[in-house]
Amino acid sequence: MKKSDFHYDLPPELIAQAPLPNRSASRLLVVPPVPQALQDAHFSDLTSCLRPGDLLIFNDTRVIPARLFGRKPTGGHVEILVERVLDEHTALAQIGASKTPKIGGLIELNAGGLATVIAREEGFFTLQFEIDTDLTTYLETVGQLPLPPYIERDPQADDSERYQTVYARHTGAVAAPTAGLHFDDALLSTLQSQGIEFGYVTLHVGAGTFQPVRVEDLSQHVMHRERVEVSDELAERIAAVRAAGGRIIAVGTTVVRALESATRRDADGNPVIGAFNGESQLFIVPGYRITAVDAMVTNFHLPESTLLMMISAFAGFDRVIEAYRHAISQRYRFFSYGDAMLLFPAMPSAPSQEITA
Repeated sequence: MKKSDFHYDLPPELIAQAPLPNRSASRLLVVPPVPQALQDAHFSDLTSCLRPGDLLIFNDTRVIPARLFGRKPTGGHVEILVERVLDEHTALAQIGASKTPKIGGLIELNAGGLATVIAREEGFFTLQFEIDTDLTTYLETVGQLPLPPYIERDPQADDSERYQTVYARHTGAVAAPTAGLHFDDALLSTLQSQGIEFGYVTLHVGAGTFQPVRVEDLSQHVMHRERVEVSDELAERIAAVRAAGGRIIAVGTTVVRALESATRRDADGNPVIGAFNGESQLFIVPGYRITAVDAMVTNFHLPESTLLMMISAFAGFDRVIEAYRHAISQRYRFFSYGDAMLLFPAMPSAPSQEITA
């Protein structure tokens, strides 16, 4: 398939610029397998779509205030988006400036201190910071929350809480795993009381998630790298839930990517999820069969994005296009602060049953 196959026209007013007052008040488009019909629901209706023994898996990464501002010695404005903290004074970052800085170039930070460009690889720079504290503390003190580029406003005070999931605990992401933003403590408590189990992976979402696919031929696309951790304990729980007839429900594309990265084949050629701690560069497009999960909660994604390609691999390209057209006609809210979908696979591993929200 080509990049242009994943294009769609979105009215700009459907791009959510702010979260709803209540996390779980968003809408939910339920997309069951064909030939069942699409269902318009509310996110709180997720409780009726799941059943006791299902395992909801969340990404517990926490977003860091990764945006810094500075200037060159010549006075030119510089914007730094930290992609990854490498050690106490070094980071991998994207740099926005009128002229690309050279190796050895200095950046005077507006909040105090200096950053020196010590290396460059593709679109990322390695920066050495001269600051009075460690870099993580510096970012937490003076950094700005990096809202996505399609949110056309500066971060506000409540974004520091609303652009985090309520279960975020491992610091390291520069973008939120946005499917999880719909869950509040009350909804989580209700789900647990129904016998729904919870599990967690950690995938630190990088700035590369917002980088466009620049090639028409998808086989030529180089996927960005992200850090992933899937524990032995979670892998064992997944196996136990599957053996008992429960379903694995991913909360977000990042969870799917983490679990697929941790999937290996056993001696009989069957997919098995094991522990994984490393970097993933997995690029999922139609033709790739996702086996790690049985359903997926996800937000609506940008046209021609790798995330749209992934959900098309899971639920079927035609079905996803149908769902997006429906969502636009019904005025759903799109992207990070928007509404959600509950997707079921085009080819379920278990016998199909009616899905009712």
